[in-house]
Amino acid sequence: MSSYTTRSIAQDDYDAVTSLIYHSTNAWYESHARPPIFTGDVSVASVFCDVYEALDPGCCVIAQCDETGVVAGSCFYHPRPTHLSLGIMNVHPDHFGGGVARKLLEFIIALAERDDKSVRLVSSALNLDSFSLYNRAGFVPRMTFQDMYVEVPEEGIQRGTSPNRLGRVRQATIDDLAAIVALEEELHHIRRPDDYRHFLENESGLWHVTVIENSNGGIDGFLASVYHPGSNMLGPGAMRSEEDAAALIYAQLQHHAGRTPVWLVPVEANQLVQQLYSWGARNCELHFSQVRGKWTKPEGIVMPTFMPETS
Repeated sequence: MSSYTTRSIAQDDYDAVTSLIYHSTNAWYESHARPPIFTGDVSVASVFCDVYEALDPGCCVIAQCDETGVVAGSCFYHPRPTHLSLGIMNVHPDHFGGGVARKLLEFIIALAERDDKSVRLVSSALNLDSFSLYNRAGFVPRMTFQDMYVEVPEEGIQRGTSPNRLGRVRQATIDDLAAIVALEEELHHIRRPDDYRHFLENESGLWHVTVIENSNGGIDGFLASVYHPGSNMLGPGAMRSEEDAAALIYAQLQHHAGRTPVWLVPVEANQLVQQLYSWGARNCELHFSQVRGKWTKPEGIVMPTFMPETS
């Protein structure tokens, strides 16, 4: 049995962590008779290192094999004012079953306990190994989300009917930052202003953020999205109602014409889900939102992502 040492990521580790994310993620899906998540060159997975380093410099723990020096595992994490989010975790297939994931998780839980914060994550309902890892460590599944996707035609969504509130949707600007942060705190009871500042400033050119206005001059919802060869996802987002969510999702899908974005919606939002089906959306996976520590049930509609982690 190999032994491992955990330490913070260094710049020289980026290539190794990118390769680890690419190969370990694909290996898990392929071993369960599912298509690989990443296609093309390994470098497509570099988006995780790039985005997470821009958001939270140095906030990644790696597990290095003491015998070989190989990076056997990695996990990004995101310290936020109200909580700590656990980001993408990967273990090299050659080191599955060696306790690597447990060591990474223990490192992050210790950080959260030091600062008296809860830990949040989004994990695949299909991966019982990871579910058991988190559950044994005290994480409680709080919400279930269905992962949906649609191949958006080049001319945009043509099927079904457009949402009634679509005319209230517009592209967000940096002036919307305070309203976005306040709405998420009101509905979701968490705060992460630096994430939304990063999306709105959009120095990387990867992000697109929309808001839905109300008659009082405020907003009733927002939805971000990312486009990169390694990740095309809608979210994070928070909305007061299913109608607001439908309008924001529809506008984002039109923005991603010719692409196949993925997004997460609460399984209990049946009216919204049925409307998404009418546009040609299909299910591809289920995810749990899990929390270790304090949690308050959200109001409205919550759309988390895992790029970046936003449980």
